[in-house]
Amino acid sequence: MSSSTAEQTEPIHVEDEAHLDELAGDNAVVLVDYYADWCGPCKMLEPTVEEVAEETDAVVLKVDIDELQELAQDRGIRSVPTLEFYADGEQAERLVGVQDKADLIVTIDDLS
Repeated sequence: MSSSTAEQTEPIHVEDEAHLDELAGDNAVVLVDYYADWCGPCKMLEPTVEEVAEETDAVVLKVDIDELQELAQDRGIRSVPTLEFYADGEQAERLVGVQDKADLIVTIDDLS
């Protein structure tokens, strides 16, 4: 079963830039959560991101900015948490800071 047809109900940990590009390109709507283990707001947002993964058709990816510093720099991530939305492989939206679950779901619905 490929990742594009499998229903993802929990966030996928991104391993490198190629992995992120592949997943963003293979799925209709993708939410990327850039986070750090030391980041308090990231910890607050984590349950929301997990619920979005369970409750929507979007594929949710997690990028640890400490582990993948170069990727975060290449994507212009200046603070965490940062959420990026991709639609059909193209970046469509970027939100910085803790977000309300309802707002995330509306954004996903708008891109679907």
